[in-house]
Amino acid sequence: PASVEEQRGVGDTVGTVKPVSCPAGEDKYHIRALMCLMGIFGNNWLLCCSLPTSRSEVRTNDILFVNLALSNLITNYLVDLPETLDFTRQWPMGRTYCGTFNFCSDLSESCSIFATMFITVYWHQKLVGSLKHGGAPVRMDNTYLVAALLAGSWTGAVVFSLPHFFFASKNTYEMLYLVLANVVPIIGIVCGSVQIAVTLLQNHKRIETITTEVTRRADVSVAEDHARSAGGNATISGNEAQKFASEVSPGNVPEHQRSVIKSKDKSRLSTDAQMRAVKSVLAVATVFLFFWLTHLVLSVISIVFKCSVIDEIISYVGAGYTCIIPYIYLHGVKKLKFSCRA
Repeated sequence: PASVEEQRGVGDTVGTVKPVSCPAGEDKYHIRALMCLMGIFGNNWLLCCSLPTSRSEVRTNDILFVNLALSNLITNYLVDLPETLDFTRQWPMGRTYCGTFNFCSDLSESCSIFATMFITVYWHQKLVGSLKHGGAPVRMDNTYLVAALLAGSWTGAVVFSLPHFFFASKNTYEMLYLVLANVVPIIGIVCGSVQIAVTLLQNHKRIETITTEVTRRADVSVAEDHARSAGGNATISGNEAQKFASEVSPGNVPEHQRSVIKSKDKSRLSTDAQMRAVKSVLAVATVFLFFWLTHLVLSVISIVFKCSVIDEIISYVGAGYTCIIPYIYLHGVKKLKFSCRA
């Protein structure tokens, strides 16, 4: 019927079809509207900041972020916004709208969960590659491979979502969709996140040692060059070099020594940026699993007991995920500021 509202699942999980009423209270409406606007703003921000300015600047990380933002924006514009505005009660073709609504919801959710998995796998490869292979390129640095993976994920998402045109008012397809479209990528996210966490814990001291060693060597090099130019002893200890590096001003450092200092700072910043990005991936994976497990439990309860309150909670859980994760990623890649490349 035209008054049926389709409730979707968590931003990267299962979509459901349940005839429930819109939140009646003004507070509920305002909360839902705020979550919708936060999701639209955050995902558009992530999209704009990840767009390359030229073809030569196309990188795997940016491609994955653009894909994730587009996936979430489908939910924000075609699912959250209509539900927030509550115009589905006046929709002349209620059943057709229900099918379209759920198709868009599940298409977005499936693509988003695959995007989260690809981001997790990519940063796991980067972390392991940095520690074991000296920062050598990894397989997912190949943009053609990533494009093929994303094309496959969108194709699979369309295939998994099409049956909702035929099950617009039934829960028949829900559990099948859960198993086929979500279990495999969720296993990938969990495995990748666990391996990232273990790698970080096992190599925490090593990462600090590498950064400290790079800094010490650069300080020694600058101090010895300065000593040679002054006609003094060219052999300087690490403590003396560190003291010299902290006392000397940039204006008094010769040009060839400034390049060494810049190289040291660049290496340290690169390591810090990579660790920050990896930790943001772990944070997103943790948030994702929390929302997904919450949604899964509530969905099972809702199927058994048909409770409208639980349906509303499921809807809020879904909107909450898509409005949170873009800000976590923006913080992780240091783009949570009012300046974008695009």
